[in-house]
Amino acid sequence: MELIDTFFNWGILVRSFPILIRGLGNTILLGCAAIAFGTIAGLAMCLMRLYAPKPFQRLAVLYIDIFRALPILVVLILIYYALPFVGIRLSSFVSAALALSLVLAAFTAEVCRAGIENIPKGQFEAAAALGLPFWVAMRKVVLPQAIRVVIPPLTSNCVSVFKDTALASVVAMPDLLKQATDAQAMMANPTPLIGAAIIYLAFLWPLVRLVGYLEARGKARSAH
Repeated sequence: MELIDTFFNWGILVRSFPILIRGLGNTILLGCAAIAFGTIAGLAMCLMRLYAPKPFQRLAVLYIDIFRALPILVVLILIYYALPFVGIRLSSFVSAALALSLVLAAFTAEVCRAGIENIPKGQFEAAAALGLPFWVAMRKVVLPQAIRVVIPPLTSNCVSVFKDTALASVVAMPDLLKQATDAQAMMANPTPLIGAAIIYLAFLWPLVRLVGYLEARGKARSAH
């Protein structure tokens, strides 16, 4: 009973639930913002790496390598605590969204590059033979085919982003984990942390299953 009262106290869970839900809203908003900006920036970085002049390709490779190697927490701390020394002050939400977007863009760029390079060169040659300009061929011929390849890993990256939003609590952003930690301190009981874990599981488990479904469907399509 002592274990249940300490970690699974129903009364405390009910009292902390509205606080956790507010944190969940902030977590979802942060994750969606990071995914939107990170995906767009990642695709742009991918195209720069593949088709830009050589100096820009090297810059893209450097960016991708650096942000794939750096932990998100390090990027977040540098943005939130270091930038004010050069006169740039960002809110905790903007700092977290920027850090997540920068790292996601690097991984998205590599996923998209693999997807585009998976397209047979004959597709490019056929589009050129039809007189399609490069960017029109990319938009109408290449990218629609590449999307089918990259959707499973991109979806997996999105799940990782939502999990990594928990790091925003380090800069005092009121996400789900921060709200749970505050509720734990206020109620002198760790049950809110268990509640947060349950909410994370309920929110992310369907996305994890979606990744598995997309991967299985991709393998089935490849077999045919």
